Amino acid sequence: MRIAIIGCGGSGKTTLARRLGTALQSPSTHLDALYYDDEWNTLPKEKLVALQEGLTAQDRWIIDGNFASTLPIRIQRATEAIFLDLPPPTCLSG
Repeated sequence: MRIAIIGCGGSGKTTLARRLGTALQSPSTHLDALYYDDEWNTLPKEKLVALQEGLTAQDRWIIDGNFASTLPIRIQRATEAIFLDLPPPTCLSG
């Protein structure tokens, strides 16, 4: 199973990815953790693309995050896509 989770910031993408990862015994990846370093510097797009291509080449994965410019990489390989469409006040509280 290959699952892409997308949605607004604070909607619970990472929480859902971790819970699904545990339940399905599948590795989960939080894209923000790949994109930003400890000092909030960003990864060059070509490196982010290469990382995602490597992750999505695996047989099983759960990836949470938006990054619209690289969304096609995940969607093309995903067997499932989950869009968390929660009201803005809920996301802001997250």
